[in-house]
Amino acid sequence: MQRLLVLFFVAAIALPLAANLAGVDGGDPDAENRTLAAFPHWDGTLASAVAYPDALSLWFEDHFAFRARLVRWYSESRWFVLHMSPSSAVIRGDRGWLYYGDDGGAEDYANATPMTPGEVGAWHEAIVRAQAWLQQRHVAYVFTIAPDKHVLYPEHVPSTLRSLHPMSRTDQVYATLSDTRVSVVDVRPSMLEARTKERLYYLTDTHWNDRGAFIAYQRIIEAVRQQVPSTPPAWTREEFEPDEREVPGKDLAGMMGLKRVLQEVDLRLVPKRMRRAHVVDPLGGDPMAEVGRLVTEIPDSSLPRAVIFRDSFATRLAPFLSEHFSRAVYLWQNDFDANVVLEEHPDVVIQEIVGRHLYGFIASPELVPR
Repeated sequence: MQRLLVLFFVAAIALPLAANLAGVDGGDPDAENRTLAAFPHWDGTLASAVAYPDALSLWFEDHFAFRARLVRWYSESRWFVLHMSPSSAVIRGDRGWLYYGDDGGAEDYANATPMTPGEVGAWHEAIVRAQAWLQQRHVAYVFTIAPDKHVLYPEHVPSTLRSLHPMSRTDQVYATLSDTRVSVVDVRPSMLEARTKERLYYLTDTHWNDRGAFIAYQRIIEAVRQQVPSTPPAWTREEFEPDEREVPGKDLAGMMGLKRVLQEVDLRLVPKRMRRAHVVDPLGGDPMAEVGRLVTEIPDSSLPRAVIFRDSFATRLAPFLSEHFSRAVYLWQNDFDANVVLEEHPDVVIQEIVGRHLYGFIASPELVPR
């Protein structure tokens, strides 16, 4: 019996390697929502030879045979049997709602630690300086904070998570700007009203869907038009056809290894007329590509130009916003960048940041010229 157990153990640990040597790749980057380690390359140098063993180990950890299946089985057992989230980064809510607990998400929901006076002052100074510097150059400025899903749908968050303070960091930033001349767009009231009619966020994703992004887009364009009247009015809801389709689980499901197991209904908005904006950088790219720099253009010199400092919440805003600008440059960064403004000569700068990032990012006033 002991020999049989030993043989079984040896076969079990050798089988994945044997399968890999036979050409079986156990990695599934789509299911895990991340980039898996690439097979290492030795270029003949001593440095690559030294790095090769660790790189090969990382590759094997991501690609050993049957890995994706084993990860899915583990995740399914945690989800369906124990009714727990398989990932510490994902909070399991009720009725299929998932929330992002990492990257400041849980802290933002709980209002865990308010900003210090110094941190609030840094945000105030950075934004006011940006507005003043842009105004001197006749450039409009709009600032907005995208609300996380738990802000709009707190009722599905587990009762084990509770708010510790009445004021969020988003509230603190908006409050410090209330007596300034900065055009601040707080989309929360409009979205709280709209959520009574339809779902505005994905169940298995941390972001808003088309319908949530559309409401934010309308408020942003309204603020832009107050400063740049040549900006066309925002599209109306009647110019879109509502569409629903079942899709695989999105980013939060992927973090749990359940992207191919959990599904949801994507509530889309399909335009009834042709969009004019097209991506020129990267050439032929997708308007919702999550890249560091995305540029769209419309061949119409009567339209204004824009620079948008953004994060992932602008991904679904971009197709809407781009229809209003002859050139729109989207830069994936939280800090204001004066050099880009000087290079692009925009008519408006839009700065967007998601609320939870206020826990990991504090504005740097020194980056904004006086």
